[in-house]
Amino acid sequence: MHDGVGQAPVIAIDGPSASGKGTVAARVAHALGFHYLDSGAIYRALAHAALQRGVALDDGAALAALARQLDLRFDGGETYLDGLPCGAAIRSEEAGRAASRIAALPAVRAALLDRQRSFRRPPGLVTDGRDMGTVVFPDAELKVYLDADVHERARRRYKQLIEKGLDANLDQIEQDLRARDALDAQRASAPLRRSADALLLDTTHMSIDEAVSVVLRWWEGRQPR
Repeated sequence: MHDGVGQAPVIAIDGPSASGKGTVAARVAHALGFHYLDSGAIYRALAHAALQRGVALDDGAALAALARQLDLRFDGGETYLDGLPCGAAIRSEEAGRAASRIAALPAVRAALLDRQRSFRRPPGLVTDGRDMGTVVFPDAELKVYLDADVHERARRRYKQLIEKGLDANLDQIEQDLRARDALDAQRASAPLRRSADALLLDTTHMSIDEAVSVVLRWWEGRQPR
C-alpha cells in the first residue's frame, strides 16, 4: 500500500520492450481517471535530445546535466520537447536503441528519478517502464510485470511500424528486441526484473482489451469494500 500523508496511489506496470505495457497502462489510466506516465518516453526524449545536440551517449555527466534542464511535457497523448511535438521522432528504432544505452547509466537514472516521481498526483497514477515497481515507485499499490513471447513482441512492433507506413524487417526487429532485453536485464543500475510482489501478466495470447480487464480486476480486488 502507499504510505505517507496525501500520497496518491500508483499502479506500476513493468516489462520488456514491445510487450504492450504502454498501451495497457494508458487505457487503465483512462478507465480509472488517473494520470499516466510513460517513463520510456522520458528516456527516449532525452536520447533524442542528446542525438540532436551531439551529446555522447556514454557521457553520463553530460547526459545527466541535459536531463535536469530538459523542457519536456506530456499533453493529450503527445510528447513535447522544447515546446515542439516529438512523439514520432522518439518512437523510432534509433531512439529506442539510444534510450536503452543511456538508461544503463546510473547518473542518468538518478537525474530523472525526481522528475518521474513528480507525476504522482491525485487521484492516482498509472505508469509503465522497466523499473517503476522496483525503483521509482517501490510502494506502488499494484505492481504488474507484463510480458509476452519475444516472437509475438516482434510481430506486434512490426505491425505497428507497417501501419505507420514505415519500413520494417521482422527478423531485424526480433534481433533488436533480444539485444535490448539483454541490455536492460544485465545493466548494473536498476535492471529490468520482476519484483517479488509484482503480479505476472503474460499477454502472448491476449488482446489489449483482455489485458486491460485483468489489470482493472486486480486493482478492484485490492480496494477496500
